[in-house]
Amino acid sequence: MKESVAIMDIGSSSIVTLVGENGVNNTFNILGRGEVSYAGFQNAEFLEPENLKFAIASSISYAELQAESKITEIYLGVPGEFCSCVTKTINLTFPKHKKISRFDVENIYKIGRNFEETDVSVINNSVVYFELDESKRVIDPIGLKAKKIAGNISYILAMNSYLKMMKQIFSELKITILGFISSVLAECLYLFEPSVRDKYVLLVDSGYITTNVALARGNALLSLNSFSMGGGYITSDLSQCLKITFNEAERLKHKVVLAWDAKPTDTYEIEGDEYLLTYSAKATNEIVTDRVEMICEYIQKCLDLCVYDLPDFLPLYITGGGLSFIKGVSHIISKKLKRQVKIVTPQSLNQLKPYDSSEEGLLNLALGYGDDLNEILVKVK
Repeated sequence: MKESVAIMDIGSSSIVTLVGENGVNNTFNILGRGEVSYAGFQNAEFLEPENLKFAIASSISYAELQAESKITEIYLGVPGEFCSCVTKTINLTFPKHKKISRFDVENIYKIGRNFEETDVSVINNSVVYFELDESKRVIDPIGLKAKKIAGNISYILAMNSYLKMMKQIFSELKITILGFISSVLAECLYLFEPSVRDKYVLLVDSGYITTNVALARGNALLSLNSFSMGGGYITSDLSQCLKITFNEAERLKHKVVLAWDAKPTDTYEIEGDEYLLTYSAKATNEIVTDRVEMICEYIQKCLDLCVYDLPDFLPLYITGGGLSFIKGVSHIISKKLKRQVKIVTPQSLNQLKPYDSSEEGLLNLALGYGDDLNEILVKVK
């Protein structure tokens, strides 16, 4: 377990740097946090790449100031839009029964990393399960005896364009990148106990501009798909349809209660610069509902791309800052996708919200998730 580490979460609307250390009862203490808003990314491209270095440097500076320490090394999150996920089954057979060693496990991971694509690189590998002698399934086979072992392994591949850009920026800032971590993988490992993940977890992280849809099992992702649409699109719809400023639309969005069967005379009130502003609750709810249902349609397309069976009883967990704060949104999503929906937040003593899931997941993993961080990380050339 590490004393303290620094991580950076590259979100679709802000960049967050955290400096943290392990606390008591499997919690952690945040020593410093720096958050900087920026233009974000869309369709796996940064909207203002010329300003990216400044935003990253500013986020780091704020965290350093609060932590009262210099950041020289960092773990860097990779957003879902810049990642893909591939699972493979790797088999090893021995002349006779033997104790499985760490070398055997590392060899299984290594054999599967033979990807021919030139525009992506493997950044993480993790286990769905190991099967011993075609009968017993385990997460950790080290020390167990078997003549044959099969590893069902998940590989996270990141776009080389993202990796190259970040390496250049952090080299100029004279900060060493200790490893690239899939933000979605970190979330799944952090938000759900192993007993829950063993039964499959279907997670949707909807942010400001981007939404990730992932299926996880064991210590790994089985499927990962993303699309560029999130809570910021709701704000834009309200601004355009009601002919109000973007800031007013953002404040109005946080007032919305979709479970409210509003009458034509009902209104929402928000504070303007000089006086209260009122807007039709019925019209506002209809605008928000239309966009939420459109996001649901894209979520369904991602689910349809998943090669694994997704039974109707498998709940859909929602996290991130794009949708989860909207009162009544779970009912709309559940009705549209015909699936039980649950809002999931980090389970810790830090009073966290769904929009903290990504950054806290990265910090949790960097601090030594099950002491398996080195097994998950893959060195990127």
